[in-house]
Amino acid sequence: MLEHTHEITDVFSWAGAGHVLLDALIDTLKVLPFLFAAFLLLEFLEKHAGEALNRFFLRAGRAGPLVGAALGCVPQCGFSVLCANLYAGGVVTRGTLLAVFLSTSDEAVILLAAEPGRYRDILRLLLCKVGVALLAGYAVDLLAARGRRKSPAPDIRDLCDHEHCNCHKHKGIVVPALLHTVKIFAFLLAFSAVLGFFVAAFGAERVERLLLTDSPFQPLLAGLVGLVPNCAASVLLTQLYLDGALSFGSVIAGLCTGAGAGLLVLFRENRRVKDNLLVLGLLYGVGAAAGLLLQAAGA
Repeated sequence: MLEHTHEITDVFSWAGAGHVLLDALIDTLKVLPFLFAAFLLLEFLEKHAGEALNRFFLRAGRAGPLVGAALGCVPQCGFSVLCANLYAGGVVTRGTLLAVFLSTSDEAVILLAAEPGRYRDILRLLLCKVGVALLAGYAVDLLAARGRRKSPAPDIRDLCDHEHCNCHKHKGIVVPALLHTVKIFAFLLAFSAVLGFFVAAFGAERVERLLLTDSPFQPLLAGLVGLVPNCAASVLLTQLYLDGALSFGSVIAGLCTGAGAGLLVLFRENRRVKDNLLVLGLLYGVGAAAGLLLQAAGA
């Protein structure tokens, strides 16, 4: 108890707090280029592409989950951030968004690549996640197409309308993109700092024991951990897998639900709350189910 109290006190000392804030700043800076690129793309589409490009995205939507699943394999969560912005603007389908989220592994591939002899694990991980992403993405889009009587054309102007940012008052696309980026950057930084203080105060080992016990339901618990919208979740899950504390099915469940900062950006930018909750539910349901099936198969 005294040791735990000392840890909490140290976290809220000037040195401890500075360390947590620095880590949060570094984590958030990693996604900053992708944030700016996403908003720059959206501003360009709105100001220069018009309805013709909206119709192009609608016709090309069938290939969305395939492209999304492939892009999600790129380390870090940059493409999940990008796709969340595009989805909020109505440019990509829900199936494409889900495919990107499910295939995103954040820091996992980097950590596995740093371990000698783990390249087969990387290949197995990516193949499983891409397979899950493709199945889920196309299934969601297929069900949506059958259940929708009339399909409105996507319109990337919805994002600015929701934000009431008055982007039309600024010439060019750089200034509006910067304004959007600053807003989201501040939001992500605040969340990362709060999460950092929580983990530092209670200790990573205590968090591991609390959330990831050795049980047949481990994929369900790992899936919940993966939903934490920060690279810390993928680092924790991957390290537990490397240490033998997590099964392959469990790490798949956690990394499938782990979309990194993409989830935060989705909830911040997409004002359709029920839609966001549906995406969240699908993400967890598919990821947890995939993990349970793999664990039951002895993978």
